[in-house]
Amino acid sequence: MIKVIVLLLLVTTQIFATSKNCDLENKTYKEICQKAIRSGISSTFANEFFLSNFKIKKTDETSIVFVPKKSKQAEVKKVKKVNSKPFKHRSELGRHLEQYQEVYDYAEKKYGVNREVVAVILMHESKLGKFKPASNLLAVFSNMGTKNSTKKRSLSEAGKEKIINLMRYCYKKGIEAGECNFPSSHAGNVGIPQFLPENFCYIDGYQTKVGDLHKMEDAIVSTSNFLNKRASFAKLIDWDKMPKIEDVQKEWKQFRATHKNSSFVYEKSEKMGNDYSCFKCETGEVAYLRGYVKKIMGYNNSSDYGLMILGLAQNIHKEISK
Repeated sequence: MIKVIVLLLLVTTQIFATSKNCDLENKTYKEICQKAIRSGISSTFANEFFLSNFKIKKTDETSIVFVPKKSKQAEVKKVKKVNSKPFKHRSELGRHLEQYQEVYDYAEKKYGVNREVVAVILMHESKLGKFKPASNLLAVFSNMGTKNSTKKRSLSEAGKEKIINLMRYCYKKGIEAGECNFPSSHAGNVGIPQFLPENFCYIDGYQTKVGDLHKMEDAIVSTSNFLNKRASFAKLIDWDKMPKIEDVQKEWKQFRATHKNSSFVYEKSEKMGNDYSCFKCETGEVAYLRGYVKKIMGYNNSSDYGLMILGLAQNIHKEISK
């Protein structure tokens, strides 16, 4: 009897040691597991994450689920279709704002981000949740971590970091390791607002402790929180101070076509220090608009994106104000 007990203790100790040390044959997963533990994630959670999600066995070197190329192409086609005619969805946005008026009232008061801006972003990113992703986060990030060319090796490190960000979010929020995987786009964007894992820290729930990006109420509040905290968007736009943004967009496109290194927002690169041909920076004519374009660029770092979102939001504001 004593021998049996001793034997059981030895086996249990060996299992625990294996778990704690991330004894996985797949070297990439082992490296991520060890790094996750060093970052403060428990060894139990880290090991369970890999064993449950990837079904890794000690002799398995190829337990990676690849995103089929056809799925990526089909998804990109759907996204382009959604974004090709943004003005087409004005009436739908009006109904959406009316349906979720109480949530938008709450979000505007708490974060100072205009409801029209948030609604247009959600329409642009996922057609208010109607766009259904064909991939999942772990599949996407595993692809990023398994390419061999020199160009893709840099993505490999990005893929590993994104997996750790995902694990960290689930661990902090008390989400079980086996449930720590979400539907995503081919690029790893999640939910109605299309957040990446490094931005999960901005997820906020509407009358719930843990937000769900696939739930419209939480998507509205989370997007407002993101713009407030990440982009310093804390004061509602006074639309009376805005020029007609559609006209500015046309001028900007002409300016960009005739000026090298053009920028709607910057006179000088913040990182490299390079000079830009800045659109009307010398006149201050569109200074108020420029400030908010810069804030929207915190969500998507593109002047065109910022102008498009604000242009649509301005039109929606006019319509719902009638």
